[in-house]
Amino acid sequence: MPLAMNRDVFITCAVTGSGDTAGKSPHVPRSPKQIAESAIDAAKAGAAVVHCHVRDPETGAPSRRNDLYREVTERIRDAEVDVVLNLTAGMGGDMIFGNTEQPLPLNPNGTDMVGATERVSHVAECLPEICTLDCGTMNFSLGDYVMTNTPSMLRAMGKMMTDLGVRPEIEAFDTGHLWFAKQLVEEGIIEDPVLIQLCMGIPWGAPDDLNTFMAMVNNVPSSWTFSAFSIGRNAMAYPAAAVLAGGNVRVGLEDNLYVGKGQLATNAQLVEKAVNVVESMGARIIGPAEVREKLKLQKRAPK
Repeated sequence: MPLAMNRDVFITCAVTGSGDTAGKSPHVPRSPKQIAESAIDAAKAGAAVVHCHVRDPETGAPSRRNDLYREVTERIRDAEVDVVLNLTAGMGGDMIFGNTEQPLPLNPNGTDMVGATERVSHVAECLPEICTLDCGTMNFSLGDYVMTNTPSMLRAMGKMMTDLGVRPEIEAFDTGHLWFAKQLVEEGIIEDPVLIQLCMGIPWGAPDDLNTFMAMVNNVPSSWTFSAFSIGRNAMAYPAAAVLAGGNVRVGLEDNLYVGKGQLATNAQLVEKAVNVVESMGARIIGPAEVREKLKLQKRAPK
């Protein structure tokens, strides 16, 4: 697709994630109250969309508890500031294999594999405007962890999301994930307007060098809306890259803990920096109302 800078940009803030980051920064929110307050602060700073995981409030470990998602949702919906809510549906597909000589049975410490209905149950209850659909299986980070999303699982989850009236945000970690995303659209499981997040720099998906990034961008159909991010050191360089390539921006403590070298960030500070980058490039930051209109989103209260 020919490149054209995006002049009307929305920012997504990925508020907390499920990585082992809660002990690395005091700013990573754990409880539903902390997650919601951090999301609201990010919205005040300029984020039109907040992408939320939940954690065990005591340990900070990732969680799939529906009551935690509901509390986060209700607190954000009750806030004075408006924001588009995007809940993860990536949990429940974690496989940790045994050692290299005896990979089976799976290691119960960290393995969390459940069915499609359970993986989407919090989405059905909370009814966010958007939820994520990790569009492939991949070796993830180090050791024996495999992020598992089979074609049948993705078809089932994608149909549930569409039937609920929740817009799937397809998360693509490599070019093959984009290939399958196109298949889901062709089959009518994912409906227009199609929203995709290019997830760069996550071991062992697509690296975040510009050549690979452009290979990803060039595989996104021109009619789709895309956003992009990288993690760690390059996270705050990617707002410029994404906008120049015609996309939107994601920042947040799920992806990166620092606003500068040695400076631990809050979500609001990361959003503020992204706003400065985007506006310095001559683009305009759009808010949640324009995002809902662009992506045909429904704002609803939980059931």
